[in-house]
Amino acid sequence: MSARAHWWPRSLADLAVVVVGESQGSGVFITPGLVLTSAHVVGARHTAEVVRPGRRNAPSCPVVWSDPKLDAAVLMAPAQLLVGSTAVFPEPDRGQAVRVGDIATDRPLSHCEIVGYPDVQRYDGERPDVDQFSGTLLPAAGLLRRTMVFEFDRPPAAERPDGTSPLAGLSGAPVFSGSTLLGIVSEIPRGRNHYRAHCVSVTSIVTRPDFREWWERSHPNSPGIPPLEELAGAHPDDMRHEEEYADAVGAEYRRTRIFGLDELSVRDSEWDLDTAYLTLEATPREDAERHFGGPGTSTAPQRIDALLASRPRILLRGEAGAGKTTLVWWLAAHAAAGTLGPQLAELNGLVPFVIPLRTLRARGGAFPSPAGLPEVADMAVDRAPDGWAGRVLKAGRALLLVDGLDEVPQPDREEAHQWLSRLLRRYPATRCIATVRPLAVEPDWLKSQGFEELRLLPMRDADVQAFVTAWHRAARLEWDDREDLPALERDLTQQFAQNPALRDLAGTPLLCAVICALHRLRQGFLPETRWALYRSALEMLLGQRDKRRRIGTPEGITMTVEEHQQLLQRIAVWLVRGGQTEFTRGQALRQLESALAGMPQVGAQSDAAGILTHLLNRSGLLQERADGVYQFAHRTFQDFLAAKEFVEGDHLNELLRHAPDQQWHDVLLLAAGHCSRRELPQLVNGLLTAGSSVRVREGRRTALYVLAALCAQHAAWLDGATHHQVRVAVRSMLPPRDATDLHLLARLGPYVLPLLPDTRELAVSDIDRTVDLVSRIGGPAAIPYAQKLAAAADDDNRLAFRLARSWVNYPVAEYAQEVLLRLDLGQAPLFVTNGEQLARLPLLSHARHIDITGDFSTGDLTAGLTGGTVRTIGFADNALLGDLDVLLSLREHLEQVAVRHCPALTDLSALPRLGRLSAVHLDSVRVSRADLEAIARIPRLRVLSITYPALVEKQLNLAPLHRVPGLSVRVSGLPRRQIVGREAFGDRLGYGS
Repeated sequence: MSARAHWWPRSLADLAVVVVGESQGSGVFITPGLVLTSAHVVGARHTAEVVRPGRRNAPSCPVVWSDPKLDAAVLMAPAQLLVGSTAVFPEPDRGQAVRVGDIATDRPLSHCEIVGYPDVQRYDGERPDVDQFSGTLLPAAGLLRRTMVFEFDRPPAAERPDGTSPLAGLSGAPVFSGSTLLGIVSEIPRGRNHYRAHCVSVTSIVTRPDFREWWERSHPNSPGIPPLEELAGAHPDDMRHEEEYADAVGAEYRRTRIFGLDELSVRDSEWDLDTAYLTLEATPREDAERHFGGPGTSTAPQRIDALLASRPRILLRGEAGAGKTTLVWWLAAHAAAGTLGPQLAELNGLVPFVIPLRTLRARGGAFPSPAGLPEVADMAVDRAPDGWAGRVLKAGRALLLVDGLDEVPQPDREEAHQWLSRLLRRYPATRCIATVRPLAVEPDWLKSQGFEELRLLPMRDADVQAFVTAWHRAARLEWDDREDLPALERDLTQQFAQNPALRDLAGTPLLCAVICALHRLRQGFLPETRWALYRSALEMLLGQRDKRRRIGTPEGITMTVEEHQQLLQRIAVWLVRGGQTEFTRGQALRQLESALAGMPQVGAQSDAAGILTHLLNRSGLLQERADGVYQFAHRTFQDFLAAKEFVEGDHLNELLRHAPDQQWHDVLLLAAGHCSRRELPQLVNGLLTAGSSVRVREGRRTALYVLAALCAQHAAWLDGATHHQVRVAVRSMLPPRDATDLHLLARLGPYVLPLLPDTRELAVSDIDRTVDLVSRIGGPAAIPYAQKLAAAADDDNRLAFRLARSWVNYPVAEYAQEVLLRLDLGQAPLFVTNGEQLARLPLLSHARHIDITGDFSTGDLTAGLTGGTVRTIGFADNALLGDLDVLLSLREHLEQVAVRHCPALTDLSALPRLGRLSAVHLDSVRVSRADLEAIARIPRLRVLSITYPALVEKQLNLAPLHRVPGLSVRVSGLPRRQIVGREAFGDRLGYGS
């Protein structure tokens, strides 16, 4: 069973309401739009008033489900009744449900409570007020009558002389254990002196077939009735601790540091993650055999939020600085607060356990047990109640966020795999996201535990622009009037537009931040290589930071940039050798003491402890991650400084001995920037030798050859013989053998293009991978090679498909003119994801299949689709599309239409005017009887598919389609009993999952 998210109150009183039907009772919100109460409170009426004391309005709410024999009823109440309470959700979402539970013991369950509006609690004679009663549930009592029995801890009210019950009005009141709803009060039996209440259990309600049928009918897009949490004991401190834990997660992960804005105050230099978080693009791990799956199926990259929503377990691969940790922090903070948006709403209210593996390594700790999960992040929160984490995991309410599998040394990764696998097998309902660098673990490393793999993509132009805007907005928090930040922002934007090399450097949030900071410092002048970028960033932090902030020497220590680096690189190289990224104060002091022995001019100013304090306060490169635990501001800077120490210490041979270990590859690559003319050939040839000595499998040889080529590629000077050997080595790996090789070789960018074999010498499968490699590299330099491949695609629809789907990776206009215009687009679909592509469609009038994803207006769509001979068209994720009139210009040729996730679409009246239309596919869009009547008038309609419809009426009535001869219908995502008129179709009606 998959985990379900919940909204929940900070106070149980937020969920309890007054219900007035034939009598006055109580009720409880089970979703932001539904109230559960007793059927006898409503009586024979079809509506009842729902009142929250203190509110003026008392809306009349319809009864949507009732079972008088069970004594339970559900009312549809306006969610606005909850707004303004302390319930945790930004806007009511009727799809979310309160936590519900079942008693899984025959022993008394203490520390339970009833919250409702009894008569005895009225004030001013008539006004109801909420009351709260503590007590114990007695599972063994009332078994024969299937009644849940609640025994009050003390007499709740004295008997009245007139015989009326002081607890009248408590019927329908919720019974809670902690924050879990177990049932509602049905009656206060006589003869017990008001010591007991008879209740209807939630279990008896949700297991009734008519209730389940009603729920599925009224929640067609819901994953089902919320699972019952099994409660075998009382845990009164759990709810309070979860509130404190959620607050601690928010305090720990809601803010991050802004690189290059250290001159701001401490508060301002910490960026709120809502500002810093940039939702990047990702793609599932590529399948070499992927085909075009039909109308509306897009292989275009998607935003990571959309991909996370439908995948309960994910292994997220991304380069250094790609934003993996920022994503983990953002998810943790918002899931704990219940403030994720609609796409990720199912994560709201889950309990996030963040597992930074680098912290475990620094402390030398073992992989945590379930009880140890909350303690790994070392947050400012009291110790959890005994067994709390296990109860959260067992209930499927945990969100496990494992950050940095690549931080685990290679020999220990199998242990990490076993730890995570055992944990998830023990608690199968746990959602999990694990992050790792691209090649740290082999493909499908966690497939046996249900993980799907996603790969974070480099930032596109629009992402870079959004980041630049956000960075400069943050810089204005403490703006020096002498600095023209708006002008600098405009200049940097222009440089990105005019300089492809600079644009390529800004592929990750970290590098983009470094570029923004250096551009500001240098008033528009920027380094041209990655090594120069890092070197300049270090000089900025170590040499310019305090000068710009007009700070002298608070610790009485003065050091040059190089002296700072010499000290820091000793710590960095020690960390790399030990496979760590965090260190303690004692560990740092030992490294500094060793370094200071050779730096008397620095040692004369202070001892190692004073120097460490200076580095922490002044360098901007070291951060305190936890009490007494430190790390570099980013691992890239650690690797850069470690590489410097390896080269300067004449330890290249040591580096090369670790070449087969992927964890060392970034250090090896960065070492090239520190090498002299004499040392660089030694490094490159050493990598080539290491590559030739390993097996080809799993991309290990390719990885080392690519590493050698990257080192050679950016060398200021390297002898011709070594350059030649590198080219020979890389050419031997072409075409790529699999997806791993493809990813590795694409890192070389345009360098690899002249080395590609002639297409006439390649087998069909080799040509496919060659097309994928050229398209992955993309950009202007790849267009001539794409042209050659297009010429080879005359009779190959697979090749044409691969070239057509890659349009987004090239300059739009040039690729359309030079490649797509010459390509046979009779079978291959075009994927359109931006306005520039849409504007070029008239040039590609020979395209027969078009898939358009994104928010495009009717005017833009009309202009882009004019004059085409399109036969199949798909619209996806368009919040602006209100009707399909744009298709009328295509009526002479259009045969299939697919629409997916277009929430504003309310008018299908254009479809009957499409005379050649034979197939309509509707996925996650509004569907009404009027829409089906319009579809029934399509003259040549033969196929209709409806997937997860947002029904206007309560049922999908197929009766209007009965008169369409030969029509085949397929319905998915809807219970069969909710489909009316299905019998008339016989075997022409199919069902999907």
